[in-house]
Amino acid sequence: MRSREITDDLDLLIEVLPLAVRQAVLEVDDREQLIEIVMDLGRLPEARLPGRSFFLGNDPVDRASIDYVVAHVGAFNADNRAGIERTLHRISAIRNRQGAVVGLTLRIGRAVYGTVDILRDVIEADRSLLLLGRPGIGKTTLLREAARVLSSDVGKRVVVVDTSNEIAGDGDIPHEGIGRARRMQVPHPDSQHAVMIEAVENHMPEVVVIDEIGTEQEALAARTIAERGVQLIATAHGNSLENLLMNPTLSDLLGGIQAVTLGDIEARRRRTQKTVLERKAPPTFDTLVEIQTRDRYAVYHETAKVVDALLRGRTLQAEVRLRDASGGYAVVDEQPVPAETREAQRVPSLASTNHDGRPRSLRIFPYGVSRDKLIRAINELGVPATIARTPREANQALTLKGHEKRPSRTLVEFENRGVDIAVIRSNTISQIRAWLEVAFGLEKQTDVEEEALREARLGVHQVLSDGKPVELAPQVPSVRRLQHLLVEEMGLGSYSRGEMPWRRVVVLPTRG
Repeated sequence: MRSREITDDLDLLIEVLPLAVRQAVLEVDDREQLIEIVMDLGRLPEARLPGRSFFLGNDPVDRASIDYVVAHVGAFNADNRAGIERTLHRISAIRNRQGAVVGLTLRIGRAVYGTVDILRDVIEADRSLLLLGRPGIGKTTLLREAARVLSSDVGKRVVVVDTSNEIAGDGDIPHEGIGRARRMQVPHPDSQHAVMIEAVENHMPEVVVIDEIGTEQEALAARTIAERGVQLIATAHGNSLENLLMNPTLSDLLGGIQAVTLGDIEARRRRTQKTVLERKAPPTFDTLVEIQTRDRYAVYHETAKVVDALLRGRTLQAEVRLRDASGGYAVVDEQPVPAETREAQRVPSLASTNHDGRPRSLRIFPYGVSRDKLIRAINELGVPATIARTPREANQALTLKGHEKRPSRTLVEFENRGVDIAVIRSNTISQIRAWLEVAFGLEKQTDVEEEALREARLGVHQVLSDGKPVELAPQVPSVRRLQHLLVEEMGLGSYSRGEMPWRRVVVLPTRG
């Protein structure tokens, strides 16, 4: 079934705009594609659509225009968000130091029916489900659809815990997009965890739907709900499973991490060092989904097995689902790529090297590949590469196998310009690193660096556990630099001590 998109009373949002901005919006031909309207004091109002933006008229926003919008929308809560009753539109305020509103972001809310089909079997499996993905990729839309399907189609008792009215819209009557699900509003973002517990204790739900678990209290409340046998469907701060696992606040959603010292016999049996990372408890969520693009989902059906594998330095491949043009989906078989077959993947040609054979600096444009993961991989390896802001600036493209099969105009443009297009199988740190290593001839360094970074992760978790500094094994400068970067990403400080060849990294309990 093809997804159909319903715009929730765009006319009601247009009505709260000042006259000049309203007329400019009505003249936009493809206003059904509007994502948001931005009004900042003293600047021209701006309309944003997918991939482009433009100004609405020639008159800067004045104080009267800001005040007009504020007066015609609902009250702003502690999180500086307001709405329009029984719609999904969201109005967010920017305030000056005195508390006066000086900027507004009016985001158009849409209920999209059919988007849940790609995960319908997962959602109906009575297993708790965690959704990850970058902001704006459709996590909240998917939660709304899940609530509707489970309450109206399956007939379950569903309660939506709705902070900032993101899922079910503004006003006392929830939007029809959540079906027969009941909605509990959260009066203040800080009280979301309390409302989560209240939902279970007072209203006997079979399913609880939550948007954006972001604090330790909310993670603890989620575990409490799951332990009572209630199905949880939620989103969390983080783009990937790896991000979440390295987040000290939210790693408990995946079972938590602890450093364990093994006996000599067990260490030899496992063929590992004596101090290892292990999962502390069963994950709160049985299944985890990374929303990589609006039409590409990576599904991990057994969260516990995936976490255990990552802590042992291995990677279990996700089940990758691609939405097709008809609204259905196909499962892509993405197995780990053996080293001997990497030559089949395109890597930068000799044109990307200097006369001495070393790769010159690459300006990489990631097409369908996570920018955050690419930046992290570049930083960890210390290779001379940067992210190109536009395709025109790039001398190297990086994309996924699924996009290669259906070349877009952007990829065709790269080919016409003679720009190398590298193809990786999945949107993971390990795949991106493997490509960079081949591109820059770093394969031989991989084992040493991986072991050093693994030791650094162990050191961080040991510091978080007992609060005392931890010294790592001596390393060469390039490897110590990677360790420092990793420690910083995980929220702690570090410094190097000692003389070569015994110079080593010390992990500190606080940022240095």
